[in-house]
Amino acid sequence: MTTIKNFKDLIAWQEAHKLVLMTYLITKKFPDDEKYALTNQIRRCVVSVSSNIAEGFGRNSALEKSHFYSIARGSILELENQLLIARDLSYLKNESYDKFES
Repeated sequence: MTTIKNFKDLIAWQEAHKLVLMTYLITKKFPDDEKYALTNQIRRCVVSVSSNIAEGFGRNSALEKSHFYSIARGSILELENQLLIARDLSYLKNESYDKFES
């Protein structure tokens, strides 16, 4: 068994970090007129996921941890909605959307 010493050891954070990197690469291809709209919103949202996992890890009580992990989950659902919008506007190809889904 691996000892978890910091948030970077959490599988949830590792997967969220991969999602951040993938999101930034994909949103670079969005139209310029979405730079301060959907692109910005998607990026802020995905960064919120990994940030809240990290912050939750640093909290002392289970209640506090749960609060931040819950916010991260909410941000994942927000991201899913925004990616559906991007896909439906043809900013995101179905193959790319499927990568996010998995």
